[in-house]
Amino acid sequence: MINKIIQSKILLFFILLGAFSVRLYHFNSSVLDWHSWRQADTSSVSRNFIKDGFDILHPRFDDLSNGVSLLDNPHGYRFVEFPIYNVLQAGFFRLFDFFTIEEWGRLVTIASSLGAITFLYLLARRYISARASFFAAFFYAFVPYSIYYGRTILPDQLMMMAMLAGIYFFDRWIDKKIFQASFSSWRINFQFLLAVLFTAIAILIKPYVLFFSLPLIYIAWKKFGLNFLRRKDLWLFLFLSLAPFLLWRFWMQQYPEGIPRNDWLFNGNHIRFKGAFFQWIFAERIAKLILGYWGLPLVILGVLRKNTQKEGWFFFTFIVSSLLYMLVLATGNVQHDYYQMLIIPTLAVFFGKGVDFLFSSTSEIYNRRIGFLLAIVSMVFMFMFGWYNIRDYYNINHPEIIEAGSAIDRLTPKNAKVIAVYGGDTTFLYYANRQGWPVFERSLKEFKKAGAGYIAFVNPTLEELNFGNYFVTLEKTKNYAIFDLTKPLAPIQ
Repeated sequence: MINKIIQSKILLFFILLGAFSVRLYHFNSSVLDWHSWRQADTSSVSRNFIKDGFDILHPRFDDLSNGVSLLDNPHGYRFVEFPIYNVLQAGFFRLFDFFTIEEWGRLVTIASSLGAITFLYLLARRYISARASFFAAFFYAFVPYSIYYGRTILPDQLMMMAMLAGIYFFDRWIDKKIFQASFSSWRINFQFLLAVLFTAIAILIKPYVLFFSLPLIYIAWKKFGLNFLRRKDLWLFLFLSLAPFLLWRFWMQQYPEGIPRNDWLFNGNHIRFKGAFFQWIFAERIAKLILGYWGLPLVILGVLRKNTQKEGWFFFTFIVSSLLYMLVLATGNVQHDYYQMLIIPTLAVFFGKGVDFLFSSTSEIYNRRIGFLLAIVSMVFMFMFGWYNIRDYYNINHPEIIEAGSAIDRLTPKNAKVIAVYGGDTTFLYYANRQGWPVFERSLKEFKKAGAGYIAFVNPTLEELNFGNYFVTLEKTKNYAIFDLTKPLAPIQ
């Protein structure tokens, strides 16, 4: 028994070591890869903590436009997720400045990804088997989709780690039966505190994890039956887990200009239940992008496999949670492929169950050797095709943004506000290291009234170069042009 425990720990260690290693791919590259705008927005909040102090109740980013909330945002407030991720990114940069702010962001994401792998492994081992947990962790660690999003500057991996940790410690707390229902006999134990802490963190980062409250409800129901609804300790857990999020939401309402519109995420383009929705989510994203086609049969085998007595329907609540999440946030999931990160634990568990089935089945109608070979071939092809679909995500397609941004940073005052036109993409603003506007949203007169002092273009057109007839040109190359709005040469016609 001890040897098996040691072996499992060694296997998990090597999975985590491998997961860490592959996530260092393009570790020091620019934030100009796939979904660069979202990464730039996240990192800019952290960078502004470094510049202006750690005011976590007033997180700010570089975009002053009204495109996010439809309201003028002159202070650049950004009330999206509670800035736990940004505090970690900026805090580590402040304490240990031998990495860039972007590299520290990637390290926070990588560490969170490794934590998520660990807790997924522990849950699968607890409910299924050691081998199934190994392959579930293996999937999460090495599927190319998971590798890429396991090193991007986004808070989602931290949210997923906290979600899985919350479920794990909640399960441990319920199982030990230490926390009693009587107020006079309550004893706070470590599992309860950790369950509350991680669940609260997950909800604070992104409330989407509330879809994954079903596993918690199932655990409580399996232990106490319908009487779980009467248990004061469970209601206390719910209150303590939700209270920080509710307080944060109440606080946010004072700054509506910093709250992005989110109604479009649900069904803004009316795509839910249409053929295009199923094509994008189940064919393009799950079957092709994440599972590389060949991983799909293994996941289906895992779904079909008979549940263990201890497992019951526990992991099927993950399936229901994942489906509800994608159906409710239909447009968001179709619009952005990183939204599917939240369903990776579900796919990983059933992938692990499917591979474990092929490796362990001894049925007379099943050839175990062929099953073993099929599992290996399917995994190899899954990784090959998955990499084929993901590899371009790492590309830096517009390095001229860095060149133009560096020029703005060099030529303009540190407190300057810049119109950095790039089709609404805030990555240009990020590399300019200035607050400003990424798109024309108002007249030039209104821009100047709002404090805009400079305007810059990447790969400028002839019409954009025409600004040189009206304002002093600070610098102009084939890749960019920067004009000083405070020094007019002639009135604009």
